[in-house]
Amino acid sequence: MVDSEVMAATLSENGFRIVSQPEHAHIILINTCAFILPAKEESIEAILRLAEWKKTGEGMCAYLVVVGCLPQRYGKILEAEMPEVDLFLGTSEIPHIARHLERLVYAKTIIENPANITTPVFLMNANHSRLLSTPFYSAYLKIAEGCSNLCSYCVIPSIRGKTRSRPIDDIMKEAENLTDKGVKEIIIIAQDTTAYGTDLKGKPTLEKLLKELASIDKIAWIRLLYAYPRSLNSSLLQTIADEEKICSYIDIPVQHIDDNILAAMNRRGGSKSIKKTIATARAMIPLVALRTSVIVGFPGESRKEFNKLLAFIQESRFDHLGVFTYSREEGTAAADLPAQVSEKTKERRKILLIEAQASISFEINQNLIGSFQSVLVEGKSDMPNFPFVGRCSRQSPDIDGVTYINGRNLATGSLITCRITSANEYDLFSENINV
Repeated sequence: MVDSEVMAATLSENGFRIVSQPEHAHIILINTCAFILPAKEESIEAILRLAEWKKTGEGMCAYLVVVGCLPQRYGKILEAEMPEVDLFLGTSEIPHIARHLERLVYAKTIIENPANITTPVFLMNANHSRLLSTPFYSAYLKIAEGCSNLCSYCVIPSIRGKTRSRPIDDIMKEAENLTDKGVKEIIIIAQDTTAYGTDLKGKPTLEKLLKELASIDKIAWIRLLYAYPRSLNSSLLQTIADEEKICSYIDIPVQHIDDNILAAMNRRGGSKSIKKTIATARAMIPLVALRTSVIVGFPGESRKEFNKLLAFIQESRFDHLGVFTYSREEGTAAADLPAQVSEKTKERRKILLIEAQASISFEINQNLIGSFQSVLVEGKSDMPNFPFVGRCSRQSPDIDGVTYINGRNLATGSLITCRITSANEYDLFSENINV
């Protein structure tokens, strides 16, 4: 999303007009993902669908351009398999998108080498404008790019390169630019946010960055995603506890809990370390909401290892859980491991975890009834008894539930105090007390 926002702003600044509907576009640009099989399939489906538009003349499309992770990963293969695409651009070409499209549209001859794939080195900075696609009150802030963890199942290092952090002053400049546009919620992202600063001179820490961001007056909420459990230390947790603007919400992808599976995944830190991190987080931040994600069906995961993961989820009682089936990705170490698990078994295990988490989430949400929560109003809902909808600080956009609000004349983007009156497995229902 952030890459797309950078490209949209760059194009707008260079004489291109962004349109809201593909049928009105002279050039259709598809920004792709290639992390796991479902993401690749979704990207390819979009390309083929829009290529058909271009072929049949259903819209105005004269040029089809594919950008991002899919070309970065598959480059020349795509060029050979999809001749209907006029240009393939890797992740490092994002800031140069206008130059490429100008060359494509105004070139006197056909481009002979439509795949422009170079080493992934792009790292955005505050000088890169963004045309925000999120609501005006909330924005993602990318503090680093790439990953150096080398998990055995993951292609991110080969697609995005090694960890590259932005200097604190540059991040602060962008944060201030965002708040000047009305952004109240800053969501901190990177492939591994807790690796922030390890590659920079002086090694600035994530906690130092968070404290600096919390000093910006116009910021109301700071939310932290993608924190590697091994790197979630006491100093960082204390910063989250101390700073009122930092949401008591941490996304900690643990991936598994069995030590043999974790070792095969090449994850740093074992089950004891993960459990200690969770316990420390809850002790230091009593009302913290914890999200995690796990992978089922990793090679070698027998019923025993899965049952250990299921028991861990039931015991740990995360507020939010994402469950992914293992995707066997070529070029990764895990792809060659023995004891691959069948797709049917993966799906069955995924369902079992989701069902277990639904019961946990329901109980947690029921315990919130009667509590008072700060809620960011997102707009009107389609529920007559709760005409507005928003999110409390325990809920991240798109991936968690929402909070429905019984209130009147609530301004989108405003922060109000609500009392929780009821709840289900995923959503909260409340009444506005600021009346």
